[in-house]
Amino acid sequence: MVKVVYMGTPDFAVPPLKALAEEGYEIDAVITQPDKPKGRGKTLMPTPVKEEAMKHGIPVYQPKKVRDPEFIQILKDLDPDVIIVAAFGQIIPKEVLNLPKFGCINIHASLLPKYRGAAPIQQAVIDGEKESGVTIMRMGMGIDTGDMISRITVPLAADETGGSLFDKLALAGAELLIKTLPSIEDGTAVYVKQPEESPTPYAAMISKQMGCMDFHKSAVELERLVRGLNPWPSAYTRLNGKSLKIWKSEAIASDTADAVPGTVLRIEKAGIHVACSDGVLVLKEVQLEGKKRMDADVFLRGYRLEEGTVLGV
Repeated sequence: MVKVVYMGTPDFAVPPLKALAEEGYEIDAVITQPDKPKGRGKTLMPTPVKEEAMKHGIPVYQPKKVRDPEFIQILKDLDPDVIIVAAFGQIIPKEVLNLPKFGCINIHASLLPKYRGAAPIQQAVIDGEKESGVTIMRMGMGIDTGDMISRITVPLAADETGGSLFDKLALAGAELLIKTLPSIEDGTAVYVKQPEESPTPYAAMISKQMGCMDFHKSAVELERLVRGLNPWPSAYTRLNGKSLKIWKSEAIASDTADAVPGTVLRIEKAGIHVACSDGVLVLKEVQLEGKKRMDADVFLRGYRLEEGTVLGV
């Protein structure tokens, strides 16, 4: 079997690493981002990939920058046949891309050439895609523009969230990697060049600001935003000067031409009906600043909300 160096950081990169170890691949090292302080005590916490590597007794390296000459020398000494990359979090320099015999192989969470970039999973949900998937590709100098080797398609459920799709694609990526590696090793893999232009915009890194809900958009768009940004950073609006996170919602077709977008039209046990530019968004699970997330009916028992209130101010 090929000698592997694995590069990854978040939860998405854990199932492929686990699958490699369970299949008996020789994993000489795992490369992941440095530990980061978390919580009130600012305790240094290992990345999910580091935790998985430690379970299997695999040596772990955590360079601040993979382009540093000292680290590149470590990779040269390891002399891997292939470097597998999954959501690592740093740009891989040309010297590293060209180092292994079979190159650097990336597990990308979209059906390339669609959704190149840092956040293809969330963006697919936000855009209302019916399917997503994973592409295994040989990395080049462009961002997610290398030659494709294999793909697997995953349908999106009607209630799909960024978090649920993340989990599905992580498992699909692990499955696809194990099926694809033998063809790379024996030379039967077919490398398909991608078109220069992607049919979708670049899936930029998700920021908290993206979650700010604009009720001048349609209810359908906002419902997808709520799902796409669940669990992080979450969609949100303002209620009487406080942040109100929206965890679950439903879009309803309704004539709202005479209503100011963001206006609470109706309050009922099933949810809070809010006017959008096109249709009504029913807020079903919310979280007011400083409080726990809760169903709308529970929230309304403890908060006096009146019809006519305008959200977002």
